[in-house]
Amino acid sequence: MNLPNKLTLLRFGLTAVLALVLQAELPLACTAGLLLFGFASLTDYADGAIARSRNLITDFGALMDPLADKILTATGLICLAALDYDGRPAVPAWVAIVIVSREFLITGLRQLAAAKGVVLSSDRFGKHKTIWQIIMILYFLLLLSLAEWERQGWVPALPFQQMLWKPLGSVLLSLAVVLTVGSGLSYLWKNRHLIADR
Repeated sequence: MNLPNKLTLLRFGLTAVLALVLQAELPLACTAGLLLFGFASLTDYADGAIARSRNLITDFGALMDPLADKILTATGLICLAALDYDGRPAVPAWVAIVIVSREFLITGLRQLAAAKGVVLSSDRFGKHKTIWQIIMILYFLLLLSLAEWERQGWVPALPFQQMLWKPLGSVLLSLAVVLTVGSGLSYLWKNRHLIADR
């Protein structure tokens, strides 16, 4: 197994640890989650860059790399929807539902394509979607981490957290949802021949 594919498998493992950490009732769970999610996201960039530069692109990578991305972002979103910040979910549940539903739909399309001997890799639109989803999740994990540091007395009270949480958070949420839905519709349209009635 080549290095990019090993990094993809590593991302699956990191995602499992991320879920455990974010659900643990520990003083610095979100800080640990931020570091884990950030590192896992870097492996996503690294495996693609290495695969392209060394011509190590494989069918396994084309199928499993996007799946690893989806599971990572879905895990981050679901955990954030379950985490409390100032009396409300860190991320609205409906956002997680929309994004995860889109990922299930496209994964199903990939399985249909594979059954017909076709490998569907991610397109540029989908890559932008993933990047903004990652940025959004990192943003909310960072704010939750800042709240943890404040409770530990490591940093003073940071009023800008509340100032940034709603406006910037809303922008990132909206952007991630729009790109997620738009890329999903684009992907379905470009591959509509796979689901067209014969």
